[in-house]
Amino acid sequence: MKCPECGAENEASARFCTSCGSPFQVMESAGESGLKPLDTEVDHAAQEFAGGRGRISYRIDGTTLPVVTIELEPGEVIYSESGGMSWMSGNVEMKTHSGGGLGRAVKRALSGESLFITDFYIDRGRGTVAFASEFPGKIIPFDLKPGESIIVQKDAFMCAEKSVDMDLHFRKRLGTGFFGGEGFIMQRVTGPGLAFIEVDGEIVEYDLEPGQQLKVDTGHLAAMEATVDFDVTMLKGFRNILLGGEGLFLASVRGPGKVWLQTMPMSKLAQKVAQFLPKTQGGSSGGGMKIDVGGLLGGD
Repeated sequence: MKCPECGAENEASARFCTSCGSPFQVMESAGESGLKPLDTEVDHAAQEFAGGRGRISYRIDGTTLPVVTIELEPGEVIYSESGGMSWMSGNVEMKTHSGGGLGRAVKRALSGESLFITDFYIDRGRGTVAFASEFPGKIIPFDLKPGESIIVQKDAFMCAEKSVDMDLHFRKRLGTGFFGGEGFIMQRVTGPGLAFIEVDGEIVEYDLEPGQQLKVDTGHLAAMEATVDFDVTMLKGFRNILLGGEGLFLASVRGPGKVWLQTMPMSKLAQKVAQFLPKTQGGSSGGGMKIDVGGLLGGD
């Protein structure tokens, strides 16, 4: 058997090349294993990985609930919050740690992530590790240059190359922190390297020119470049405040820089779903939840 990577000859039963360590794709017949061979013609298997030597390669599959699959070679490391991994090949190794001490762990917890992070790597051959979206939406890859930062909403970070730094981002203005929809704390992701974030619903991108302003309903701002100025503005007009249904404040983003808006913030979806949940009867001493069965069935 000839290795497709280095061309070295190996035994027919070999699973790894004896010269370079690359794994061979072993295809068993249905009679030998009882299973049909893998269909390599399907779209998922036929997609190419984007990336290059010395860097992680990746592909994003799916639509409403996407997944990013990372291909690793020796020397390449991807990290995520603890518990973020969905599946991985058998040769991928894991190492969970605090990621810089107790202080960094607490910062991550404040930004919506777990206290610990997990590194994924391999020692030989090639391996894959996948991270699935936790909510219907999109996965956005950012190829960040050295020192380049992107500001994202809390809990948006999925995974990144080991060279990427993820830290807190505090909003400077008190009004922005109290009324901006996401609180004082966001996440700052800084390069160099590839980083992946997940957003809620579909994504709309605007490239704002210097001084160009966009007013956004709070919660719809998923990410922005570090050059974008973010503030909160109060609605004008007594009728707009009382009858407009938008609340008192809107988020205001001002260029230059790109902003990414999400169409279905999780907070708004939760409010909508809560309207259809069964109501409980007050004053119960039995410790259980009483459901209005008549209301569920459409009765009066």
